[in-house]
Amino acid sequence: MILPIVAYGDSVLRKKAEEITKDYPNLNELIDNMYDTMYGAYGVGLAAPQIGLPIRLFLVDTEPFSEDESHTEEEKQQLKAFKQTFINAKILEEEGDEWAFNEGCLSIPDVREDVFRQPKIKIQYQDENFETHVKEFDGLIARVIQHEYDHIEGVLFTDKLSSFKKRLIKGKLANISKGKIKIDYKMKFPLMKKKR
Repeated sequence: MILPIVAYGDSVLRKKAEEITKDYPNLNELIDNMYDTMYGAYGVGLAAPQIGLPIRLFLVDTEPFSEDESHTEEEKQQLKAFKQTFINAKILEEEGDEWAFNEGCLSIPDVREDVFRQPKIKIQYQDENFETHVKEFDGLIARVIQHEYDHIEGVLFTDKLSSFKKRLIKGKLANISKGKIKIDYKMKFPLMKKKR
């Protein structure tokens, strides 16, 4: 089932999310619904706060990036094969020289900006079976994980922009929170006037 994605301006996007246990109600159904929601919006990642739940759960599927011709064959195969659910994740290390990549966010449609992040991460997380893993990722996979991880920490990619860039997009962000935007997926806007 496709769920509405919470738009910029909703306080749930600013909360540090809570850990969950394996008896979280309807967890498998929730994960399935989140994948449906992400694919329905043509996303490569989605975090639970983006559907209004302040819990430490996000998912990533980098397959759409595998079609980019700038990648080597090996990179394309890695991106095509990477699909993972992350529960109670904790980034343990980030390393390497920061690099810029043009990021967007399903909660902030029509805003794309270059964001600097470190290329390598080590992360501890549980999968959908609550088995614990500690893994290292790099490149685009690491970046998507970092972006989604920020969501469960209450951080948005726009927070990482320079104050000049933030001023430039201020009007756009205000319009998004009021629902003054055209999108082709379901969204929930915090500041839309309720019709009586």
